[in-house]
Amino acid sequence: MTDEELAKDLGLVSAMTIGIGTMIGAGIFVLPGVAASEAGPVVVVSFVVGGLIAMVNALSVSELGTAMPKAGGGYYYVNRSLGPVFGSIAGMGDWMGLAFASAFYCIGFGQYLATLASLPSVLFLNEIQVGALLAGLVFVGVNYVGAKETGGVQTVIVTLLLAILTAFAIAGWTSFDYGTLTGAGGLAPFGAGAILPGTALVFVSFLGYAKIATVAEELKNPGRNLPIAIIGSVGIVTVLYAILVSIMLGVVSWPELSDDAPVAQAAEVAFPASLGPIEGVAAAAATVMTLGALLATASSANASILASARINFAMGRDKIVTDWLNEIHPNYATPYRSILVTGGMIIVFIALMGRSVETLAKAASVLHLIVYALMNVALIVFREADPEYDPEFTVPLYPVTPIAGALLSLGLVAYMDAIEIALAGAFVVLALVWYALYARTRTPREGVLSRYLRSDEAAVPGPVADAADAVAPNGGAGPTIMVALANPRTESALMTLATALADARDGRVLATHVVTVPDQTPLDAARERRVEAESERLLADAKRDAEARDVPVETRTILSHRGLREVFDAADETGAETLVMGRSEHLAAGRAEGAIDELAHDLPCDVLVLDGTTFDPERVLVPTAGGPSSDLSAAVAAALRDATGAAVTLLHVADDEAEGRDFLSEWAAEHDLDDADLQVATGDVDAAIERVAADHTLVVVGATERGLLSRLVRGSLVIGAVDNLGTSTLLAERPHERTVRERLFGR
Repeated sequence: MTDEELAKDLGLVSAMTIGIGTMIGAGIFVLPGVAASEAGPVVVVSFVVGGLIAMVNALSVSELGTAMPKAGGGYYYVNRSLGPVFGSIAGMGDWMGLAFASAFYCIGFGQYLATLASLPSVLFLNEIQVGALLAGLVFVGVNYVGAKETGGVQTVIVTLLLAILTAFAIAGWTSFDYGTLTGAGGLAPFGAGAILPGTALVFVSFLGYAKIATVAEELKNPGRNLPIAIIGSVGIVTVLYAILVSIMLGVVSWPELSDDAPVAQAAEVAFPASLGPIEGVAAAAATVMTLGALLATASSANASILASARINFAMGRDKIVTDWLNEIHPNYATPYRSILVTGGMIIVFIALMGRSVETLAKAASVLHLIVYALMNVALIVFREADPEYDPEFTVPLYPVTPIAGALLSLGLVAYMDAIEIALAGAFVVLALVWYALYARTRTPREGVLSRYLRSDEAAVPGPVADAADAVAPNGGAGPTIMVALANPRTESALMTLATALADARDGRVLATHVVTVPDQTPLDAARERRVEAESERLLADAKRDAEARDVPVETRTILSHRGLREVFDAADETGAETLVMGRSEHLAAGRAEGAIDELAHDLPCDVLVLDGTTFDPERVLVPTAGGPSSDLSAAVAAALRDATGAAVTLLHVADDEAEGRDFLSEWAAEHDLDDADLQVATGDVDAAIERVAADHTLVVVGATERGLLSRLVRGSLVIGAVDNLGTSTLLAERPHERTVRERLFGR
């Protein structure tokens, strides 16, 4: 199944204004009064410290974004690197964190709207909450229409906003009084220890830069524009915060600064009452600042709704949440269902928690900080364990930068209040439970970390590998098709077959290379000598072949002393539905296993053995006489028909042609092959197969039902067919119960 893509509608200016618009709305117009009442004038330093933490994380986000410009941002990076367990945590944290932030911004909008217009109280909602609900509904609608319109709205809002703030800064600078800044207890009336708690409160002001990464899939030229937009928006906003909050506190003493409308209050003081004959200048300036606050908080809410909906969309695309959310609107090309679900969550938060601005702000921050910490760890895992990771921008001072980002993010969580930490913990637990009960059996993707831990049993401690196995996804949209690779010459043919089957069944491919090590050589020594280097190259080629068909693919290398037996064990452990492998010395015997294994073991799943270095399913011949393995041959032929458009021919050799045609018609109908060309022959079976196969590109034969001793004495149908055909042959064997007598003498 092909993932649906989002249109690339956003340019550099639109992307940067998404970040600036989100950050500047909360940082200037909502929080200065509340934060100053807790920290005093030193809250300016809190904003700067928040900007520095954000900048460290912004560097990591920029690298990840240029490597993977996909919708979903932090969730996408964590899920691909650390796997769906941590992806569920990151997705839930990012999604809920952005919904909390959107509700917070809408409340800020409602605060300023209430100073301009008289709003009614409705039921248990006060006038501020009513205004916030109106804002939320409007901006959910804007995002529903599409990202291009959203980016255009952001550009207009931020341009007007910067012009208004520039006028405020000029007027405020002329009215700035250092005595007002320090008059009520000095710069740090609560001590320097208030800086970090203040940072914890205002950090919600810096969430905008990560929003840019969440729309990277819609960004033009992301390799260049993404780092500029992310790093530039953080730098610009941090400087603006330092200047404007300082001016605000130098115009109005911090104990008197309004919690609800601080900028409007400061503007009324900063601007003169009149300019010559023009009266009412200060009041008009306060009104303009209020309008600016409405624009700013609206832009924050708008950008956050955009980003949160796309987190939800990305989770649905990976089957972490229901695929129902994946639906793209036929006219607007947006994930409209995801937007509506996210909008519903925002409205609930406004209604239930809208009276506590601090709780909304800190809840948004703590969830994002957890995600930022995971993103930094994800970057390290990509660098160390994924040879295909190739970002266009790289963080300076690696690995110091991502380590510092993770530690600073988690360190700031410690300065949150207990209620926000408990709320974040509850969402983490919810994400883990959701993964265990729902996502694990549905998501097909395994993270880079899990593949690395499970790829080499000699390199990873047993308990670590066991833990990785315990939480690894075992589901997906369809079955697992495992490919056992051994030879670069046959890799492409085997992967083409496996991906065609996975595509038809909406499944995934697990490409496995079992490196057979002599018994005399310890596995540790083999690993140290890099005997798996060829395996890595082989699997990299295999992955590219599978991704060309857009089929989910995972790769795995196993060092083992047991060779082919390890292939069957790996298929059993991974829950593979079908195992695909190249010709072995056992194929001509008519079964997938060797003699000893045939007597002692049952196959773990359906097995397909391809004889040949090419795979061309254009014209497929399926000889059949009935039986379990012929059923598998029919299923493979039907899958190839559905995935590649193969023309299928069914052949049955019978003593009586009329009876043979009746059998074949009934058999074709039972196996969904009514559209196949039916051919009935009489006489020698091997000669009939050889004659008809000459006009086909692939022959799919079922494994023989003759026993081991019977084949040694009388030979096997498959022996003659495989040895004499001039085209590629696929042996299909379906496991079924057989007694020891049947294994020796046949049915």
